Amino acid sequence: MDILSMVFLGIGLGMDVFSVSVSRGVITHESGVNYTLISALSFGIFQAGMPVLGWLSGLEIQAIVSAFAPWIAFLLLLIIGLKMIYESFMLEEDEFEFNYRELFILSIATSIDAFAVGVSFALLDLSIWLPVLIIGVLSFIMSIGGSYLGERIGHIFENRAEALGGVILIIIGLKILLENTAL
Repeated sequence: MDILSMVFLGIGLGMDVFSVSVSRGVITHESGVNYTLISALSFGIFQAGMPVLGWLSGLEIQAIVSAFAPWIAFLLLLIIGLKMIYESFMLEEDEFEFNYRELFILSIATSIDAFAVGVSFALLDLSIWLPVLIIGVLSFIMSIGGSYLGERIGHIFENRAEALGGVILIIIGLKILLENTAL
């Protein structure tokens, strides 16, 4: 696989990270650099780590992953999205609290498709190490860019920014589900 293909793969896998980061940035515009960097590191590590896990799993788990991964990602994003919508009606705008558990779940949900990429690399007997580096770095950069964009546009939505973020997560989950299943 050539470098350009790896970059496009990294961008494709990073689009969910970018979208989630925008939605989180919308509601965290007061939380600063720490949240942005921790989130970007989490997304980058998971986006880089999941292909390695998929690659190591290889043929053994391919059927299971391909059948359930879209549903798992959809359910995780749906639950977090609904929680965000609910909380948007219960909390004041400045009551956002950094939540490692939620970040962990988002990191997993956005990187499940990267696991399947790793499985396909194993099936094609391709090296995983350079693509993993590219995927991780691009996801990190796209997360920072998404957070920055979300922080800049968050004031437009006032108190309903978290509800918008929740809707975006649900749409991303639905997109993953529809693109990867025959409903």
